Amino acid sequence: MTGSLFDQRWMAAAGADILALAASASMVVAYYLHLRVRMRQDPTYSIHAVNETARRLWVLHVMANPSRDVMAVQTLRNFIMVGILMVSTATLLIIGTLTLSGQADSIARSWHTINVLGMPSAELWTVRIMCLLADFLVAFFAFTMAIRLANHVLFMINVPAELREGNEALTPEAVARRLNRAGRMIAVGIRSLFVAVPLVFWLFGPAFLILATAGLLIVLHRLDRNQVVV
Repeated sequence: MTGSLFDQRWMAAAGADILALAASASMVVAYYLHLRVRMRQDPTYSIHAVNETARRLWVLHVMANPSRDVMAVQTLRNFIMVGILMVSTATLLIIGTLTLSGQADSIARSWHTINVLGMPSAELWTVRIMCLLADFLVAFFAFTMAIRLANHVLFMINVPAELREGNEALTPEAVARRLNRAGRMIAVGIRSLFVAVPLVFWLFGPAFLILATAGLLIVLHRLDRNQVVV
């Protein structure tokens, strides 16, 4: 009887969080579906597509002009340094989140003072922290993969043309695809850090999750759009 009562209380406390999480996820999915439709109508609508085109043309130009090898190495070095900085940031955020997870009992009650929905629950607090931790882990692995791919490009882009003959993996188009893959990993990592904002607000209550998600999507709509497009 006691166990059944506890389950009912826990489900009542979790109900608002489940609804808020479903609403937030639906808003994000709807946004990306809208973005995909607009990109099909106009590939230059998204700044990400423009960046991929720029990276591809840059690789083609560099590999067609061997005199640009020093400039290419410096550019890729800066690209890798950005990845290293973001990996370090994600690592610190993971450590901080793990530290925060050990204070579930006390923080769940103290932060509940501004929670307009739901009930204070150490179990729900742990679930929210785990979601935040998973998000930071995605960012960590995305930035790490970006560094790995950029290191590959660093060597491939300087292979002389006569040595690339007959090797499809070292053609300018193949190298450009690898660099664009690294760029997409950086974008995934940064987007994961953006998603962390609603997840942090979720710690204060499910209502804040929905509000923060709406605010984030407004910002992303501005950031993802190529500003040249009217």
